[in-house]
Amino acid sequence: MSLRIVFMGTPRFAVASLDALCHSEHEVVAVVTAPDKPAGRGKKSLPSEVKRYALQKGLKLLQPPQLKSPDFIAELKRLEADLQVVVAFRILPAVVWAMPPAGTCNLHASLLPQYRGAAPIHWAIINGETETGVTTFFIDEHVDTGPVLMCEKIPITQAENAGELRDKLMRLGAEVVLKTVCAIERESLTPKVQPRAERLKTAPKLDRKSCRLNWNDTAQHLFDKIRGLSPYPTAWTMLTDGQIQYPIKIFKAARCAGRAELNPGSLSLEKKAMRVATRDGWLSILELQAAGKRRMNAVDFLNGAHFNKAFYLR
Repeated sequence: MSLRIVFMGTPRFAVASLDALCHSEHEVVAVVTAPDKPAGRGKKSLPSEVKRYALQKGLKLLQPPQLKSPDFIAELKRLEADLQVVVAFRILPAVVWAMPPAGTCNLHASLLPQYRGAAPIHWAIINGETETGVTTFFIDEHVDTGPVLMCEKIPITQAENAGELRDKLMRLGAEVVLKTVCAIERESLTPKVQPRAERLKTAPKLDRKSCRLNWNDTAQHLFDKIRGLSPYPTAWTMLTDGQIQYPIKIFKAARCAGRAELNPGSLSLEKKAMRVATRDGWLSILELQAAGKRRMNAVDFLNGAHFNKAFYLR
């Protein structure tokens, strides 16, 4: 038997899982996604990536402003779904996640119970992890704490950033979601309580403060933080000479050999290199963006900039 599924998701990360379900023997009876949001300079109302896909496929689409809305709850009941699948969506009220007879399963981009929260991909790289993965689990009354259904691991390389790792996990997640749904349909899964961990690492939502670079940190951690925040929301710092200052975003950096004899944040500028001193060494800035400018490599940035020896990063 195929399952009647309501899919809930918003960003591009969720589209791969939705596509996998649409090409399976199961029936996606509706897609729930966020309302259109204004974006860009013109604040034009734009649909989510999941909505774009749903419209292309002619799927029934729901965009409730409030998940506890009586009209939305009534619509869900009328769909008579066997299962709900959630990928990168909002926190669901109990009246929603408890509705289907087979439950509501969620895909999370970490190896639970580690990195519960909104930004597991970013924090895994920021913290220098060498592996991560995806987990499917049944939603319960707390965030990312429900019984585990399946999980799969992949390595994190020193060369990849958050965007590249996200794409790998997106593809892996789609495979695991489909395997999970098929196993639920066969009733061949035994949900497992999430294991206890001596030290739980969390993945809270990123904000401007948490994305700022502290040059008194180690070169390795700064390198990991830059790639863990690239290409979005992006690490940033202030370029200043003590009188004028402006923010710059840093998208890519590289470790440099040798210890820095200058104070952390001090710059060493050459025509083809932009190095910054850290607590224990040098970091070479490779790609950056000044306020109001386009993203560019360090060589182009230096060719168009007017520095004096007093400039530093803080």
